[in-house]
Amino acid sequence: MIPVFVALGVSLFSPSCANTTQAPTGGKKDTIPPVVTAVSPALGALNVPVHDTKVVFTFNEYVTVKEPKALYLSPPLQKQPRFKLKGKSVVVYFEEDLQPNTTYTLDVTGAIADNNEGNKFPGYTAVFSTGSAIDTMLLTGTVVDCNTLKPIKGATVMLYKDQADSAVFLRRPFASVRTDDWGYFTLRNIQDTLYRIYAVVDGNGNNLYDPDEDRIAFSDTLVRPHRFVVDSLPELTKYDMKDTVHCLARGSDMTLNVFRERPSKQMLMNKVRISDRSAYVTFNAPDTRIDSLWFKGIAPNRVIAQFNPRRDSLELWVNDRRRIPDTLHLNLVFWKTDSTGTLKPVTETVRLFDENKPKGKPTRKKLEHKDTVCQMTLTGKPETVEQAGFEIEFAFPPVYGHFDSLVLKSVNPKQQETIEAFTWERDSLNLRKYTFRPTGTLQTGFDYIFKVPSRTFQDINGFWNDSTQVKVTLPTDESLSSLTLRMTGVGGRRYIVDLLNEKRSQVLRTYQIEADADLLFPYLKKGKYSVRITEDVNRNGIVDTGLLLARRQPEKVKFLQFNREDMVDIPEKTELSQDVDLVEVFKD
Repeated sequence: MIPVFVALGVSLFSPSCANTTQAPTGGKKDTIPPVVTAVSPALGALNVPVHDTKVVFTFNEYVTVKEPKALYLSPPLQKQPRFKLKGKSVVVYFEEDLQPNTTYTLDVTGAIADNNEGNKFPGYTAVFSTGSAIDTMLLTGTVVDCNTLKPIKGATVMLYKDQADSAVFLRRPFASVRTDDWGYFTLRNIQDTLYRIYAVVDGNGNNLYDPDEDRIAFSDTLVRPHRFVVDSLPELTKYDMKDTVHCLARGSDMTLNVFRERPSKQMLMNKVRISDRSAYVTFNAPDTRIDSLWFKGIAPNRVIAQFNPRRDSLELWVNDRRRIPDTLHLNLVFWKTDSTGTLKPVTETVRLFDENKPKGKPTRKKLEHKDTVCQMTLTGKPETVEQAGFEIEFAFPPVYGHFDSLVLKSVNPKQQETIEAFTWERDSLNLRKYTFRPTGTLQTGFDYIFKVPSRTFQDINGFWNDSTQVKVTLPTDESLSSLTLRMTGVGGRRYIVDLLNEKRSQVLRTYQIEADADLLFPYLKKGKYSVRITEDVNRNGIVDTGLLLARRQPEKVKFLQFNREDMVDIPEKTELSQDVDLVEVFKD
């Protein structure tokens, strides 16, 4: 057996400024964290009893347990470890028997602080075995969010020798550990064998995967540890999380991308009647398969239906000017998950009642102007009009439009007007949305006015639109900058290129490309930005999540590197450009 020793992290003989429960009067503030002076059972102890087991940590001063949930035992038990304070000791005990012939690690990192100033104990992992040997291998890695690639703190990384897909749902792991502030983990003192590995953002702390509540990550392949535990390894050192240099220098065997699964059990979830002629139904899982649908008493060619991009919500409109019944009967033939987990076609009838209509004796509704016109929203933004153009989104599907009545004109600084040409297209994912793009080059200092005259569009209610217009002027702030990305290596695949703010919480600009192209991001204020590139495998224009049982990872996301940083710092009055070879970006 290879002897195993756990580093104490701080010298056993370090002096302490506070050894009583009372804060000393006068003098400098105590900033020294507690020091562990003894551990029982001894480090690397063998044949530890499985019943009524206790682990005692004794310190050089009085301490308290600040974060009880940070007391983490691996392999985990059904119940969280408990503790009590006894003098200068923390006694950790378990309400269940341990397993025989098993190596255990008890991590108290982030749990304990001194009793006076709250200085946190830097961290410690006790290792012992209920058998005659200590397991000696280790695995390391990093857990990140699949969309932002930011590290996830507190995720539970779990190893299973059971390779069945159901294991992570039903059984607690063979070994587990929680990630630190950097999303980093070290699974230490494990067996030399093949494992399934998962990372779960465990909402209720039960060390199981609950799809309705938790997020998950998994490795495509089985993993096997290839390094031995040596306590001098930086991967086993309890660093201060603010020590960026040492924390980032630790080796990582793998990266696990956490995602939230979409539900896989398909069923009809909700139904809402929005108005006389519109409703929607939602489903529990995406990618709903509908074989047919029809309304009782309404001709099929009078029904307009549209799925959202994830195909888990269906919008419905009745394009019929006749009086619509208070209750619509919708018949759906769709594929539903049965009690055995199998998708089978079923027919369901959905009653859609117009709750906006008053009950009892009918009364005449007082109509407002918005109730009698084709409602629409016309937008155009100075920073994006060159790329995105002008957009019209209707409240109800338009059934008639005089597109040749639309007018785009420019007004130069001398107030001379010119009619400008433009193209238009209907959104492939939203039949109520249209985009209008100028065909010429827009000029700084010019006003661009897009006008929709009255009675240009008629919607399914038979209403015509009011006249409206929007005016934009290209930004003239001389301090603004631009970023150009020269994209190559697209190779017929589809990519989504997003410009995000510094916190990666907002998409500022976006492109979708299927061929090599130069992407211009103009009118950028001084600041830091990120460029996220997603490989849109199914070409649906959204970043798709993963599916555990299908062993499908979320769509691959990369953040563009600028001088080895995943963020670009854009100064004022600067035109930046960068070559981007997507083959190189996505090579791993």
